Amino acid sequence: MSPVLAQLRAQVANIMADRGRRLWPLMTLALMAGCSQAPAYQPPQIALPQHFREAGPWVPAAPAAPPRANGWWRALGDPALDQLEARLDSDNPDLQAALARHRAAIATLGEARAATLPTVGIGAEATASRQSDHRPLRGANQPDLYGIDTLGVSASYEVDLWGRVSNIVQGAQAKAVASADDVAAVRLALEADLASGMIALRGVDDEIGILDDAVAAYRRADEVTRHRFDGGIASGIDVGRADAQLADAEAQLADLRNIRAGVDHAMARLVGAQASTLTISPATVRLVPLAFPAVMPSTLLQRRPDVAAAERRMYAANRAIGVAKAAWFPAIGLGGDAGFQSTALAGLVSAPNIMWSIGPQVVAAVFDGGRRHAQLAAARANWDEATSQYRATVLTAVQQVEDGLSRWRRLGEEGEAEDRAAAAAGQAARLSYDRYVKGAANLLDVVIAQNAELSARRRAEQIHTQRLAVSVALVRALGGA
Repeated sequence: MSPVLAQLRAQVANIMADRGRRLWPLMTLALMAGCSQAPAYQPPQIALPQHFREAGPWVPAAPAAPPRANGWWRALGDPALDQLEARLDSDNPDLQAALARHRAAIATLGEARAATLPTVGIGAEATASRQSDHRPLRGANQPDLYGIDTLGVSASYEVDLWGRVSNIVQGAQAKAVASADDVAAVRLALEADLASGMIALRGVDDEIGILDDAVAAYRRADEVTRHRFDGGIASGIDVGRADAQLADAEAQLADLRNIRAGVDHAMARLVGAQASTLTISPATVRLVPLAFPAVMPSTLLQRRPDVAAAERRMYAANRAIGVAKAAWFPAIGLGGDAGFQSTALAGLVSAPNIMWSIGPQVVAAVFDGGRRHAQLAAARANWDEATSQYRATVLTAVQQVEDGLSRWRRLGEEGEAEDRAAAAAGQAARLSYDRYVKGAANLLDVVIAQNAELSARRRAEQIHTQRLAVSVALVRALGGA
């Protein structure tokens, strides 16, 4: 060991032995470090139903990490949707923003954790000074001008006596977990929005197909009516009715194509593309509704990422109360400096130039104008807000599942009835047209029957589309499939 280091160690040992008795009370307090001032974490007790009104029994569960299921939309059976869903992670700006917020939360957590470790710095200083001729206690032989050259290292550490630092770390960790749940919630919402958009698009495609068939049928009926009018069999009223029916169907067709363009543009926005650069080709894909068990799982709240995020933010608000309470107690820090100091650079690093200081520091606020009172009141108010938001999120989750199950069942019943109505209306329209061609019925009967068929077919298709959308909404309400 070098003589410089040996001398330094000896000096430190002698002084620390002399101060040990005086530092013992502070060391005893230091052993208490980490005593949190945060109140015991007790999430609010929410009276939840034991079962859904629209389904089988259900048991409430405590929030936990939500599932990270992937590819649930593939059960719908549309390859074009699968391709678009694959673009969400890389191209959707909302998801990218959520991911950036999560990275920021992770960085904040790292910053909080850094406070649990000592801070060490190194520095050098070279100054030139002139002291006053009349400085108090100035010696007669002291020079007017002198320089000070310093090379040293400093360290400081906050003793977490009242749990201030640990509560900050725990709160930041909870917020980081909540931000990860936020990412999962945004991703699930975007997946559901994209699937719902494709369902709407395919529903419009099917309705366009129905109207294409109707326009073709009405055009044939219009031609037959004109021939009959030319032959003196049909009246001008029949021709007007046929023209009006055809024109109305063509107008409905144009309206549907306009609606389709709007849905197509919205889909482009979801995948982060310009509306003018993405075109989803029409297709006759018959989408399959997502299937759900009759009895819903008992882990609904565990599956919902938004519920999990709300619970973690509630925990972070609880820890913030502990941080605010810790401000009422003295802050204890340990610090020290060591290095070399001389009036000249030559020979700076040598034993005679060694200087150091070490010791504790206690700081306690005596008067702050009510600042700590305000901070504690704000922390408690934030806790109340977080608990209210958690309760609201849970209640919304239950409502969304109830709504989805109710609509799913009612739309199933309505769809079966509308399918029967469409089949009966189609048969009536065909019989009316055959009778008209044979001269046994007038055109008004045909128009009424064909309009009824068109309305029933479109309504049946709309119900099928709504049921598909409800199945997607249920997936979202359950936190994924």
